[in-house]
Amino acid sequence: MIIDESQRGGIQILQPRGRIDGATSPEFQAKVLEALSQVGAGVIVDFSGVDYISSAGFRVLMTAMRQKKEGRLAVAALQPVIQEIFSIARFQHVVPIFASVDDAVKSWDIPAA
Repeated sequence: MIIDESQRGGIQILQPRGRIDGATSPEFQAKVLEALSQVGAGVIVDFSGVDYISSAGFRVLMTAMRQKKEGRLAVAALQPVIQEIFSIARFQHVVPIFASVDDAVKSWDIPAA
């Protein structure tokens, strides 16, 4: 798995590519937690290049949501099969899901309630 990184207006964008499973989840978790600890505005995980996520990947997102102190975490651009898995797992109740990175960035322009 490769994880590209960029920033947009103080928001860290992580773009993993490939599979997020038991073998790759430790690297994914390290990147997500590191990004959350360094960025005040938050982190968006762009899933456009992810073709598979296992329960290990969901655990990473759950852990990140629990450990974040400030800032936000969201996922965006889910492939249809990944969207279905998120929906079945009802993970939209755990982490915000956006159709695109642009949509996530725009939503964060609105002050958090």
